[in-house]
Amino acid sequence: MRSFTLQEIHSAVGGQLVGDIGQRIEGPEELKKAQSHHISFIGSRKYAKFWETSKAGAAVVYDDIKIEPGADRAFILVKNADLAMATILEMFDPGYPQLDADVDPSANVHESASLGKGSKIGAGCFVGKDVVIGDGVILYPNVTVFDETQIGAQTILWSGTVIRERCIIGAGCIFHANVSIGADGFGYRPREDGRGLVKIRQIGNVVIGNGVEIGANSAVDRGKFSSTIIGDGCKIDNLVQIGHNSVMGRSCIMAGNSGLAGSVTLGDGVVIGGSASIKDHTTIHSGAVVGAGSGVIGDVAAGQTVLGYPAREARETLKQWVALRKLALQ
Repeated sequence: MRSFTLQEIHSAVGGQLVGDIGQRIEGPEELKKAQSHHISFIGSRKYAKFWETSKAGAAVVYDDIKIEPGADRAFILVKNADLAMATILEMFDPGYPQLDADVDPSANVHESASLGKGSKIGAGCFVGKDVVIGDGVILYPNVTVFDETQIGAQTILWSGTVIRERCIIGAGCIFHANVSIGADGFGYRPREDGRGLVKIRQIGNVVIGNGVEIGANSAVDRGKFSSTIIGDGCKIDNLVQIGHNSVMGRSCIMAGNSGLAGSVTLGDGVVIGGSASIKDHTTIHSGAVVGAGSGVIGDVAAGQTVLGYPAREARETLKQWVALRKLALQ
């Protein structure tokens, strides 16, 4: 088990150390569950009241929260407690599971596939024809990578992930369990005789940039033609749907259960709240924010925050909600 002195943790996160404790820190823990060997976290004033009853030996605290640690306890005061806790969590991270063999005997790797130096292929994996896997890539058990796919260095694919043919994945990505990349886009049209539907073939691919993280059970569909594109540094939560031919700029965030219909365009740094849905052929420009549960049916200007169903400028929506509440109480 890893442990650190409070001084070692203070050196890693910076800030101001107030007080001290006489034992090593054995891990981070939430205030209500923490014991004297834990370090906890006070991220806002509303949580400061829990410090008195907490048994935590130390806490990381925003430096504008006026609170004292008390006897035999300590605070590390920082400008950004969230980032400080991120550093502490990294210090205590036990690391990912290790695969013993470079290629597990039960894996099926095509003879034409190229495996980079230090890559690991787990039990039950399938790697198809002409796949190119970069250095240090990890495929955990039961990952499937179909023909002519490229995967950049140091990317990690967790169990159950499926990468369809001809997709291009960048370096340093993390795809969590059961991610689907490159499934057919949702394209159908009524038959001329009115009897059933014609499937529109989807012959494009998916191109994903560097440093992209995709949560469990999320799906990115291939383009009808050309590519569905996810830009560098995007972070996508669990249970997210990204439709065919959508394009995401750099460092976008999509929270759980949100979705993009086909041919949606996001600029850089767009934030999509949980359970929000975006209509097809819509453009959300750089820096815009879509509130949780919103339904976007038209373009959103750069830097704008929208909210509601249908989504409108956030302040206007909040005024409407207040007016409706007052009307209901009359």
